[in-house]
Parts: sequence; structure tokens; C-alpha cells
Amino acid sequence: MTTNAVLVCHEVTKSYHQGDVDVQVLQGISCRFFEGESIAIVGASGAGKSTFLNILGGLDTPDAGFVDIQGKRLTGLNDKALSVLRNQHLGFVYQFHHLLGEFSAEENVAMPLLIRGMKKVQAVKQARDTLSEVGLTKRFVHRPYELSGGERQRVAIARALVTKPALVLMDEPTGNLDEATAQSVQTLIHTLSERLKTCFVIVTHDKQIAKQQKRAFQLHDGLLTEADL
Repeated sequence: MTTNAVLVCHEVTKSYHQGDVDVQVLQGISCRFFEGESIAIVGASGAGKSTFLNILGGLDTPDAGFVDIQGKRLTGLNDKALSVLRNQHLGFVYQFHHLLGEFSAEENVAMPLLIRGMKKVQAVKQARDTLSEVGLTKRFVHRPYELSGGERQRVAIARALVTKPALVLMDEPTGNLDEATAQSVQTLIHTLSERLKTCFVIVTHDKQIAKQQKRAFQLHDGLLTEADL
């Protein structure tokens, strides 16, 4: 494993107000994730996994502590700076693919590059190259409704990878897939983490998927501990 830390999380806490009660969701979480790693985070429903993932991605802010991505601290960045950082260094994949139905696979994947300001011809070429990386060479012009569930999730992964991010955050990426398709997506994650040196952080309820990652962590009672699954 490389010593290059893609993500550093230090003493992160988060609580929410429910009436007169403060509910502590995260209690001083610290961790380091490295390039080329695939990391699983498991825990019961309501344990705060999605909250933690949102904080790692700059979509939510901690009450205390900090998160660094590629040496850049998220705390204190304004919305514009956060958007730039996410576009340059982060990819997101969710349980529901959130593809735009009126656009083809290549157009969906090219979108982050167009937002970045890349010319359309170059963006589409890079999108096609990335779709080829995830095994969808023959699906460039197909729209989401013309794709299987596994293919749609591969398009979502390609969209997350097209900007060549250092870190990809995945929230239940195989939750809506059958066992065989989920396994094919897991194989893809493993291959891409090895070849592209991308760090994948995967929130999952599926212990079989979690066991296949390089490291696994359990989120319980607001604490994150390395788990032996």
C-alpha cells in the first residue's frame, strides 16, 4: 500500500437537534485512506454512515474536527471552492444512479467535464474512453431506459471516474442490483482501484461486498473502528 494519503479525517464530530435533545451521530472520528485502496464502511441503519460520507465529500460540515482531501482542507471553503474541489478530486456513486434520462450514456458521463469547461468534442472522447474502461464500449449512445440495472450503475461509475478523481465515494452502490450484477460491479471497483490508483470508500450493508475490500470499518455508537469481517 502506498503512503500517499488521499483523505485525512481528524476528530470529526456531528450531532443533530431533535426537539430538546441533541443526538450525537459522530464522536471524534479519525482515519486515513490511501490511493489505490478500496474501503468498506458498514453499520446498522441510522448509524450515521451516509452522514459521514457526506462530510467526507464536503456535502455536510462537521461540528468539530476537519477533513483534508489531497492536502486541501474542506473546512472554511466557500461553496464555489468546494464545487471546484469536488469536480477536480471527487467522484460520487449512489444506490440510485441518478442518470439524466434524456441524455445518452456518453452525454451523462461527459457532463462533469462540460461543467468544468472542457470542449464538447474532447469531453465526449474522454467519456467514451471511460465508458470503455467500465466495459460499455457498445453502449455509448444508449439512454438509461435502454440499459440494464448493472449497465446503468456502470455508467454512474464512469461518470464518477471521468474527471480522474483521487477519491470516489459510494453509498450502497450495489443495493439495487442482483447478486451476480453486484459482484461484477465489485470486480470492476477492485480492477479500477488497482489500475487507476483511485481510492474507493464504499458504504454498504452487504458484508460480502465489504469483505472484498482492502480494509473494512464499522460505524457504531458514533465511532469508527477497523473491522475484521
